Order: sequence, then structure tokens, then C-alpha cells
Amino acid sequence: MSKINMENIGLSQRFLNESTLYEGLYIGRVVSQSKNLYKVITEKGELTAEVSGKFRYAVKSAVDFPAVGDFVMLDRNDDSSGKAIIQHVLTRKSVFIRKAAGTSNEEQVVAANIDTVFICMSLNNDFNLRRVERYLGIAWNSGATPVIVLTKADLCPNLSEKLAELETVALGADVLVTSSLSENGILPVKHYIASGKTIAFIGSSGVGKSTLINRLMGDDLIATNGLRKDDKGRHTTTRREMYILPEGGVVIDTPGMREIGIESADLRKTFADIDELATKCKYRDCTHTKEPNCAVQAAINSGLLSRDRLENYFKLNKEARYEGLNSRQIEHEKLSEMFKDVGGIKGARKFIKAKTKR
Repeated sequence: MSKINMENIGLSQRFLNESTLYEGLYIGRVVSQSKNLYKVITEKGELTAEVSGKFRYAVKSAVDFPAVGDFVMLDRNDDSSGKAIIQHVLTRKSVFIRKAAGTSNEEQVVAANIDTVFICMSLNNDFNLRRVERYLGIAWNSGATPVIVLTKADLCPNLSEKLAELETVALGADVLVTSSLSENGILPVKHYIASGKTIAFIGSSGVGKSTLINRLMGDDLIATNGLRKDDKGRHTTTRREMYILPEGGVVIDTPGMREIGIESADLRKTFADIDELATKCKYRDCTHTKEPNCAVQAAINSGLLSRDRLENYFKLNKEARYEGLNSRQIEHEKLSEMFKDVGGIKGARKFIKAKTKR
């Protein structure tokens, strides 16, 4: 069997250097996960692995467990004599995290060590600037580089208008226009793909993520469906998977990418224009609502900033603050916000007691 080119699937000097800390173990990359079993690629091929009992005992949370895209250290590099045992997960350079299903607030890793994340949005019914802002926040926070990919260009009669709108929110991110109808329709995406690079796609179901991956793979590996009439799309990917691309590099396709919450977002980069304006406000604690000499409100009045963008800025910040809290914790946060002018809830209680005594 020919050796696997591990550099092609993302094994960089950074990971090699860290792997030397674990003498007698072998390095591999997780390509898929099903419950407690993992498929891992080593230089000798694909094998089945599970975490060691010592590893399971030592981890502090679900986030510490291996995930698709992770580089791991194994006790063997083939499973001819049984399942390989994962002893360590190497330090991630980027990570996408979501809240686990159920009532617990535990988080889990969806995918790791992604270089470029393509934020996909179709140019028909799915086009939504507020959604782009949400996904940009998630992408920046992961450590990966976001690139906005507009799909279904053949269905858009006013492309220049859409691009002009997108420019107002796509701060620091490249914007690509694609179409699945023509042979050259995905060329813009291919410019970001190379040996050693890991890419992933996020966006609503039905916007063309699976179609793009199939085109890049040169095969219909993934079932595809269009958007429903309510524009919510259908889930077409049902398991986490990493694929080696024919032209070099790998792509990670996982349904969990769609379910990442806003708690995993870096809103400072997404709304860098608003934060920059805020430095020019008269008051350092300006809420950008009713204070005099507010630079943010001045930008809205002059047409430099849209009111919808500011409202989404408020909305996502509030979501990020409440994400992961139970109903009692959320209520506490809301009361603290209501009474912040008198020192929060404790200050409000003191104020009420003093008033009652008088």
C-alpha cells in the first residue's frame, strides 16, 4: 500500500513539532466520527480508533474530545491488530464549537483546524445581510479565515446591487460569485484550495454547499436538495466527514456547522465599523440610542450606517450574552441590565429599602 501524503491533508510543521513530545506514538487526522468511534488517517491509510480510558478520565469537558479535523496521537498507525487508541489531541489552530443537544449547557467541537471557511448564501431567496453578519462573527471567532461565497448567480437579475449591499457588511472578507451551471462557475472557490489546506462550508441548508463540494470532488458524494418554499432548506448532510480533494487539500462537511450558536462569535471584527464609530462618541459608555453627540447615531442620520445593521449589532450582542444560560440566569441578566443605573440588582434592593424606610 502506498503511503498517504500527510502534508497534503494538513499536517504542517507546527503539528509535527508538537507530536515529538509524545515518543512512541503515531500522528493521524480524524476524518469522521460516529458516537465513540473515529475514522483516522495515518501515513499507512485509514483506521478505526477510540479514545483511551486514561484520556476519557482526564478530559474536563466534551470540547476536549477528538473531533473531525483534529490531529491526534495514536498507539499504532494501522488497525490490523485491533482498534487504534487515541492518547492525545494536538493543539488546535482553529475550532468551531456549538452547544450540545439537550438541556445541558455543555459545548462540543463540530470541526477543527480549518484554514478557510466559506460562508455560502444563494443569490435568490436566501440573500440576507443579517445572516451574513451572524456567520462572519462565528467564522472570525473560530480562528479560520472567512470567505463569502454567493451561489446561484444564474438566478440573480440584479447582481451588482446585491454586491453593493454586501460590501457594507463584508468587512475584511473576500466575496466570491459562483454558479453551478457552467464549467467555470466554481473557479473562484478553487483559488483558495491547495495542498495542505483545509476548507469548510457554512450557511443555510439548500444554498448549494453540497453541490459545491461535489463539484470540487468531481463526484456526487453528497446528496443535494434545494431550498424549501419557506426558504429554510432541507438537511442534506447527516454525518460529519472530511474528504480529500483531487486537486489537493481537504474539505470538511458536517451538519453541525449550521447549528453553531452566536455564543461562538467574534462580533468585534464583524462590526468593526460600529466599534470604530463608538470611539468617537462623547460618552465612553454610550448605548448608541439616545445620548447626545453619539457618533453611531450621527452615522445613521448621514446615511453612512444602516439602522438595520445597528439593530442586528444590538440583537447579536444580546444573544451572545444570554446564549447557554437557563431561564433563571437569563432573568437575572435582564434585571441586572434594567437596574444597571443604580448598581444592578443589589443596588436596586438597597434603593428600595432606603425608600421604604423613608
